[in-house]
Amino acid sequence: MSFFESFRQPPHIHLSWVVALCALWTLLGLVGHDPWKPDEASGFGLVYSILQGGDWVIPMLAGEPFMERPPLYYLTAAAIAKIFSGWLPLHDGARLASGFYMGLALLFTGLTGRELWGKGYGRITALIMIACLGLVVRTHQIITDTALLAGVAIALYGLALAPRRHVIAGIIIGSGIGVGFMSKGLFEPGIIAITALLLPFLSSAWRSRRYAICLAIAFVAALPWLAIWPFLLYQRAPELFMEWLWVNNLGHLTGSTPLLASHEPGYYFTILPWFAWPALPLALWTLWRHNWKDGFIPAIALPLTAFLVILLVLSTAVIARDVYALPLLPPLAVLATAAVNSLRRGAANSLDWFSVMTFSLFAGVLWLAWYASLTGHPTEVAHWVDKRQPGYIVHINGLALFLAAALSTAWIVVVARMKRNALRGIVNSALGITLAWGLLATIWLPWLDSDKSYRAMIVSLQGSLPSNYNCIGSKQLGEPQRALLHYFAGIITLRDEVDDSHCELKLIQNGANLPEQSEQGWKPIWQGRRQGDKTELYTLLKKL
Repeated sequence: MSFFESFRQPPHIHLSWVVALCALWTLLGLVGHDPWKPDEASGFGLVYSILQGGDWVIPMLAGEPFMERPPLYYLTAAAIAKIFSGWLPLHDGARLASGFYMGLALLFTGLTGRELWGKGYGRITALIMIACLGLVVRTHQIITDTALLAGVAIALYGLALAPRRHVIAGIIIGSGIGVGFMSKGLFEPGIIAITALLLPFLSSAWRSRRYAICLAIAFVAALPWLAIWPFLLYQRAPELFMEWLWVNNLGHLTGSTPLLASHEPGYYFTILPWFAWPALPLALWTLWRHNWKDGFIPAIALPLTAFLVILLVLSTAVIARDVYALPLLPPLAVLATAAVNSLRRGAANSLDWFSVMTFSLFAGVLWLAWYASLTGHPTEVAHWVDKRQPGYIVHINGLALFLAAALSTAWIVVVARMKRNALRGIVNSALGITLAWGLLATIWLPWLDSDKSYRAMIVSLQGSLPSNYNCIGSKQLGEPQRALLHYFAGIITLRDEVDDSHCELKLIQNGANLPEQSEQGWKPIWQGRRQGDKTELYTLLKKL
């Protein structure tokens, strides 16, 4: 039996169990904490502007146009926040949009695995996705990259379906391109277009007249997504349209972006070993075991081409960040799917052992540290926790404690009772990452929120404001801080970097030099920082 034939045997894993685990992984951590710096705070600032009656054509952040990204995610988040506003704070409701888009990403990545490898294998693809270490934290934040990830997954499924059902596949590809475009701009349409054009050169499955028709349908389906918002933006504000197109899209490749450049061609190669674990080694195993005399079979050609195209485009960009690597995970997970049932016993046992030991140890440390913060024993652990977050008072939430205990108990039961088979390693990886994230999102969530939230600091600032003032200027104040000042205190600052506002109050962040009263006519009336933060200091000045 050949390698390709061996993994055609359906895996023994229940679909309902996989759906339940993916849903639990997706929902954990979406509610119960303030917007965190940096990306989540600025992302919610755009959502909040829409909720306050702002213009959806021109995304606004604390009173200023913010043209880095199109508005699809912000509109979705605002709509969901509005629907759930009677039950959840606005920021928690907005964060549910990330859960929605992650659900789409997992669904369509699983469908791609099923289409390429066979019935039952989409379940393994979905488990590999949620097991990836780099996915868990970022995709539970208020960021547009979750919508981008969904767009990539939808388009890849359309390309996988194209040889079999070209009409519906074209509609799906166009829709995926549209979602990706309206989330992050030209990046996703570019990588999907390049992948789609390369596939006929690699595999005969896409070398047909039906595939050409499929691409034509995809173009028509994508056209409304690609045209309506840019047209409306250009009609309203041509200068903002040019800023969005040339600076915030093409500027990432040419270097004309105002964002701090960090061009590192090898950056993604350095983070992928941990970011894409365990998908990366499993994908490499699939490539190693594949009989290359058979050429590029569809299940190899599509995910490998998409992965290499995305990696190449990301590596040529002038800005490199871990969150930008998220689109690499769906094709890697699809490529890794075949490896799970074909791993040699020693490799499968090693993956299982590593997952059980790593996540059991991590969960044990989290429980021990939580107990130490509550009781003061062991003293060394309690001292470390207190040093990391001075003055923090432990809060016990009955529901959170119950969920944490239930997750830990389920982990112990499953690990103890699960039979040894080829799936055990990846199942325990997915379960383990869910356990670790679940503990952080339950018993440790108040501690993390205290470390990352600006609420207490902004409330303190608000209490120090004079009863009457004309406006508040700012200097070196970041986008996350401006957004949260707007949300928590209704304060919109006027940046000195944009226009000298001549306000009688001025808020300065970090390294800005504090003006001398005798030289500039200012005096400080408040200073503050987030609890435990030694890097950010804020000073409120009043003109004499």
